[in-house]
Order: sequence, then C-alpha cells, then structure tokens
Amino acid sequence: MLLLQTIEQIGREKNIAPEVIIAAIEEAMAVAAQKFYRTDDRLVAKLNPDTGALDLNAVKTVVEEVEDPTSEISIDDAVAAGMEAPQVGDEQRTSMATEQLGRIAAQAAKQVIFQKVRDAERDNIFAEYENRVGELLTGSVKRFERGDMVIDLGRAEAVLPRREQSRAEHYNIGDRIRVVVIEVLRDTRGPLVVVSRSSSELLLRLFEMEVPEIYDGTVLVKGAVREGGDRAKVAVHSLDSDIDPVGACVGMRGSRVQGIIRELRGEKIDIVDWAEDLHQYAINALKPAKVNSVTEIVRPNEDGFEEPHLEVIVDEDQLSLAIGKRGQNVRLAGKLLSRKIDVMSKEQKAGLATDKVADAGPEETGAPAPAPADGDDLEEIAGVGPKAAEALRAAGYGSAASIAAAGSDALLAVAGIGPKSAVKIWEQAVAVDSGGEAEPQAEDDPGPAAADEAQEPVATDI
Repeated sequence: MLLLQTIEQIGREKNIAPEVIIAAIEEAMAVAAQKFYRTDDRLVAKLNPDTGALDLNAVKTVVEEVEDPTSEISIDDAVAAGMEAPQVGDEQRTSMATEQLGRIAAQAAKQVIFQKVRDAERDNIFAEYENRVGELLTGSVKRFERGDMVIDLGRAEAVLPRREQSRAEHYNIGDRIRVVVIEVLRDTRGPLVVVSRSSSELLLRLFEMEVPEIYDGTVLVKGAVREGGDRAKVAVHSLDSDIDPVGACVGMRGSRVQGIIRELRGEKIDIVDWAEDLHQYAINALKPAKVNSVTEIVRPNEDGFEEPHLEVIVDEDQLSLAIGKRGQNVRLAGKLLSRKIDVMSKEQKAGLATDKVADAGPEETGAPAPAPADGDDLEEIAGVGPKAAEALRAAGYGSAASIAAAGSDALLAVAGIGPKSAVKIWEQAVAVDSGGEAEPQAEDDPGPAAADEAQEPVATDI
C-alpha cells in the first residue's frame, strides 16, 4: 500500500494522472525483469490495486503453428503447461518471481519511471501552454542566453528571443516582466514556450486590462500595429453610439493609456477611430497630421505586379508630421490599412502633374516637345541613378533644390528609398543646390521634420 500512496503523492506534485505513473511502473518492472532473467520472452507486469503488489508474468499467445517461440506457444505445449482447453488466441501466462530482482534491475526500473514521469509532465505543460497562446503572463527574468531572455513562469520556462524584445527596455535577473505567449513548440529538452514584448498582441491584452469597455466587448479593437519601443497605432470602434471609443481608451486625463505607456516604457501610442470608409480610415490613421484628400490608385510593385496604393495630399507644413520620424507614422498607418501610402504636399502634386506634361512626347500632346525644365539636375546628385531619378520625379521632386527644401523625411514616401538612402540623397542634393560641400546629417537629426516631430502628442486626444 506504501507504493500506492507514493504514486498518489507524485501525481499531485507533478499534476500527472495516477494511471500514467502506474503504467510507467509496470513497464519499468517488465524491462528490469527482462534484463535480470536475460530472456527475450514477452514479460508483462501488473500492479494489484488492492495490495499494491506487482505481479510479473511471461505471456505467450496460443497458436496452431509456432513461428516466434518468444511470444507464441502451441496448443499441445499450452496443455502441457497446465492450461485447460486452450483455444487459438488465448494467452498463456507463467508467473515469475520478483523478489530475486537485484539492485541493477531496480536501478533500471527507476530510470524508466523517471523518464516516463518526465515525459508525462512535459506533455502536460505543452498542452497547458498550447491553449494559452495570445494570453498575457507574468514571470521573472531567470537568465540570459546569447541575447535571448529566459523567463520563469512558475511551472515552465519561456524564451523571450531578441527579435521579440523591445529596444526601449532593459531588464536584470530577478525583474518581474509581463509577456504574451506567441508560440509553443516541442523541443528535445521539453516544451518551448516563446513569448514576446514587441507583439501587437501584448498591446491588445494591456488595453483589455486597462479599458473595461474593451474587456466587455462594448469597444472593439479593429487593428493594432507596433514598432516595439518606438510607436504604436490602435484603431477602435464603439458598438454603443453613446460611448466615444477613443475617449474610453484614453481615460480621464489620459489615466488609462498612460498606464499602458508606462508598462511599455514610454512607447508612443496613437488611438484612432476606425471607419468602414477607407478614405476616412486613412485620414484617421495618419493623425496627428491633417489630411486634405485621399485617392485610391494602383501602381506596380518591385516585381511588376500591380497593387493598391493610397495617394494622400497634405499641406506643406503637415508633410513632415504625416510621414513621421524615419517614416514611422506613414509606415504604421499603411500597416493598419493594409495599403501602401504615398504622402505628398499640394506643391509636390502640382510639380508631378507638370513633369508628366513635360515628359509627354509630340505624339501624346499633339504639340512640339518642350525643352527640358530648368533646374532638372537629379543626375548630378551622387547615388541617384536613372530608376531613382524617375521615382523622384514621379513623387514631385524634379530638382536638387526641391529635394533640399523637402528634407530627408519627405523622401521616405518615395518608392524604393529607405532611411539611409533618404539622408544620403538629401545631403548630396543640398551640396548640388548650394554648389558647395554638404553638411553630414546627425543620426538623431533626420532633417527638417525634427521640429514638427518634437511637437507630436504621446497619444491621440489625451
């Protein structure tokens, strides 16, 4: 009976069903007996639930013609062994003593039991956390492994990969941390729980905690995008016309959203109204910039396939704000709308229309082709090839002077130009326009957009 009590205790501690432990003990006893008796016969151990004793038997199946002597027995041999009226398919059992099993056999049994219990525990943990994907959990930082962070969740350890960490955060061993489960994998060392601090799911769970209207379903989060540690945009919609969804998320004097911002170590959060109309949704998504017009267009991508774009026109003084620092505002808005957004000012749009007329040949206009426009010196800018020059002209930048006046942030809206290229092209354009050396642009000073960016609110409508 002591064995049964031990099984119950282990089951409670490891959260494993007693039947699983009993099956492991029976299998371990059979393996140990085979090693002790040095036999290939099929040995079966059975735990007696009343006495707690283990019964060990060599089991053979009755057959007409024996092909495998280790697991089969003929009818005549079964009768000789004492079976009464054996039939084909019956099992003949021969009792074997367990008292003689030695220390080596007991050690083998112990290893099998531990392995089986460990496997069962891993299966339980995997099943538990597999159903908790997307859930917010609290743990503590246990250790660091090559940039990854290992989080102690209590019953299991989770891995916070470097790619899922927020660059604005720093943790030490022992610090408490909130994470969201994004994936559960089977690994040779056990279940691997992968968590995140940069996922949009974390933002959603935090809003559910801070905003009762989201938790009870009155306010819906229609979309959330993040660049962990920098900025996030959340689109919300209210099912109750009497409840302002943005106001509910912001809270009295920003109390609700500020709690989330503190948890995310100062990450800027824009909360915008979701709209079924794509044009209005784009206007809301680009806040705090003021948008004049939105037009749906189709343009070929880098692979030559046409894809939908949104052409957004803003005032010149709103251009830097609409694009955002390092193109962040327009990039996040594009992710929220699942569209690529081209932002330009009225002047750039007018220049684009002029360039198109100037580029048209006599066959298209019915008139002699005009001479090239004065000031079109894009080819003189270092790093601007024919394709880049074409893209710049299409965006309304027909000269070094127009690029120098616009600033590097504005160039991020041009297809194929990234942050580093935008800074380089702007510096060279300044040099060409001024006829002298370009002043290198500092990393923390992305261009004329800096003054507008500094005035951006931490969260919408706070």
